[in-house]
Formats: sequence, C-alpha cells, structure tokens
Amino acid sequence: MKSDTRTPNIRISVHTHTLLRRLAQEEGDSMRAVLDRAIESYRREKFLRDANADYAALKRDEKAWKEELRQRAIWKQTASDGLSRE
Repeated sequence: MKSDTRTPNIRISVHTHTLLRRLAQEEGDSMRAVLDRAIESYRREKFLRDANADYAALKRDEKAWKEELRQRAIWKQTASDGLSRE
C-alpha cells in the first residue's frame, strides 16, 4: 500500500483508540498501519456485501435473471471454443 505524507486528523472514541493501540502493539506495527489495513478490509467486505445484494436483486427479477443466465451461457461457449490458452 502506498504511503501518503499527508496526515489528516479524525476523531475516534477513547474505546476505539484503546483497541487500536492494543492491536498495533500485538501486531508490532503502527496504529496508522493497523487502521489502514482495517479500513481496506472493511472496504473489501462492503464491496462483497454490495455485490451479493445486487445479485440477490437480479435473481428476484425473473426476466433479468433469465437474461443473465443466457449471457453466461454465451460466454461459456466462448470459453470452450477449442482454442488453446496462449
């Protein structure tokens, strides 16, 4: 992860600061590094939750879901066209 030289300030609760400090000590890393990893993990988790919600909505729309399956079948045929993977 690229380090940024700017250091904006944010306010966090005393409880969160205590947890962050403890985690940083356990990891042998800075609080900033632990917080960066935690936020990146949260971002990825949110991305997957959102994608799952989008697919659930797509499946509830019978017409849209049939079209999705039709498109997948077309792509599957393309992947099995007999050409070598070079």
